Amino acid sequence: MERQSFFATVTFVGATKRDSGRVSGGRRGRATRTLTDLAGLTLLATTVLAVGCAPRAESTAPRAPSGAAAGEPSGAEPPAAGPSAPRPAGEPDQVGLASWYGKAFAGKPTASGERFDPTLFTAAHKKLRFGTWVEVRRIDTGRTVRVRINDRGPNGRAAHRIIDLSQRAAEELDILRAGVVRVELRVVGGP
Repeated sequence: MERQSFFATVTFVGATKRDSGRVSGGRRGRATRTLTDLAGLTLLATTVLAVGCAPRAESTAPRAPSGAAAGEPSGAEPPAAGPSAPRPAGEPDQVGLASWYGKAFAGKPTASGERFDPTLFTAAHKKLRFGTWVEVRRIDTGRTVRVRINDRGPNGRAAHRIIDLSQRAAEELDILRAGVVRVELRVVGGP
C-alpha cells in the first residue's frame, strides 16, 4: 500500500504522482521520487531561510525608568543583568533544592574539563558560567559556603534541583546526611 504524503499532488510531465506510480509495474518511477525529494528539500530550505531572516521580536515587558527620572545620578550606569551579575545582599539569585556528589566521581572529568576533586569547594549548575563563584545558603540553618562552578548539572532524575555541591561544600553546609536541602544562591565576586 502506497503511503500518501504532502507532495501527493506534485505534477511531473502532465501527470500527478499517483498517475506516474502506475508506470513500471505499479512502482513509482525514479523521476517522480527525485521530484518529491527535491520539492521536500526546497520547502525545508525555504522554511529555514524564512525563519533565519525574520526580525527578532522585541520584548513587550515594560522597561524600568533610567537616569535622573529614576532617582539615580545622571552619570550612573544601570547594574548589569544576567546570571553572573551580583545582586543586592538581600535578594537571592535562585532558590531551590541542592544535593551533593562525592568520592564516586573523584578524578572523572567535569564539563569544564577539570578533574573532579570532592575535597574542593566546587559545584555543578545548569546555566552559570564556569568559574563563577556562588554563595550557597542553607535556608533552614542559615549556614553558608562559597563554591566555584566547574560542572554542569544536576541532570536526570535530579534535574529539578538547582545545584550539585562537592562533598567538601556539602560537609560545610551539613547536608551529607540529609542529602537534599533547600538553599538560596547568590552570585558573588570571588572566594
